[in-house]
Amino acid sequence: MAGHKDLDPSSSPRALLGAELRHAREKAGLSQDELGQRLFVSGSFIGQLEAGTRRMLPEYARMLDVELGTGDFFARNCGAAAKSKYPEHFAEAAEAEATATEIREYAPLLIPGLLQTAAYARAVCRAYQPTAPDEAIEELVTARIERTHILDDPTQPLLWAIVDEAALHRVTGGPEVMAAVLSRIVGLIRRSRVIVQVMPFKAGAHPAMEGSIKLMDFDDAPPLVYFEGVGTGRLEDDPTTVRQHRRTYEFLAACALSPENSLALIEAMAQDYAHEEQP
Repeated sequence: MAGHKDLDPSSSPRALLGAELRHAREKAGLSQDELGQRLFVSGSFIGQLEAGTRRMLPEYARMLDVELGTGDFFARNCGAAAKSKYPEHFAEAAEAEATATEIREYAPLLIPGLLQTAAYARAVCRAYQPTAPDEAIEELVTARIERTHILDDPTQPLLWAIVDEAALHRVTGGPEVMAAVLSRIVGLIRRSRVIVQVMPFKAGAHPAMEGSIKLMDFDDAPPLVYFEGVGTGRLEDDPTTVRQHRRTYEFLAACALSPENSLALIEAMAQDYAHEEQP
């Protein structure tokens, strides 16, 4: 291992690094749980590193080199695998999202990123950073819209979004922008590409009033849940935590409008915005 060349950043550094980790772990005769114990992390976290759904931070890379006898291989190469075009607090979640087979998201305040248009994303990013240069805003918008291309595949990933009615009423970017983003959602629903439910105001109190939830499932790695706040974000792989929030999501789906009634509401509001009326 110590004689291996550095990973090529033009390929998929995280996937290559994960493959090298799996090879080194198996060569050392360790299970994922055994290696995780040595690093004071879960075995599922090691599995996510190997699958490329989690980024390898420098402190883990150094510990892996020591435990697996790989010289400084992981310490040298974790930098290439950690480079990201996304904000630091969201980078790991965005990159995991790209490999997920199923994504379930509850959005209380805005249209979920995967459903946004460029104009809507621009209004959101400008609101987050009102004094940033236009170039910086456009970089954020480009990265966000690139994420939406995972929906170009006709079947995967499954995206099931529950959007609070407040997000539909918040006029972000103006009526024209709102009409376009809601029309995009309608189009995706009618093509059977996404499942969208609206959490109506009349539902009253519900289990996720304190924030958003994003659940992600993978073919070759344990599921994750992502929590996000203002300028902060955290991925969690603890099975109990993931299971708890999956149950919360099921309650949300039960409280929300049906997909059919949600489509009717979104379509009506898109038409209202298109006529510059306040829904």
